[in-house]
Amino acid sequence: MSDTSTTLYKVQFQHKGELYEVYVKNVFPSDIFGFIVLENFVFGTQSSIVVDPSEDKLRAEFETVKRSYIPLHSIFRIDEVDKQGTPKISNLDAKVAQFPGAIYTPTSKK
Repeated sequence: MSDTSTTLYKVQFQHKGELYEVYVKNVFPSDIFGFIVLENFVFGTQSSIVVDPSEDKLRAEFETVKRSYIPLHSIFRIDEVDKQGTPKISNLDAKVAQFPGAIYTPTSKK
């Protein structure tokens, strides 16, 4: 079992036809049904000479976010990793589709 103070997760999820790959320190189920919570986003250092535009886009989108609620059906993968890679946004392959429909369907009242 790893030390929880250094645990890092790579999370891949779909959003608006793009694949987001982010690194966070905390992942857990939400109290809101059907959502996963991502907290404490981790980005590379600003001192790098080469700037990755997709990482900059992610940084701008999540830099001030305290907690993000991602729909469970949008999550592709969650990995516990030893070290951080490069967060990125990439286009989804045309063969990948979002899971159709809702997980919960209310019963009709008669």
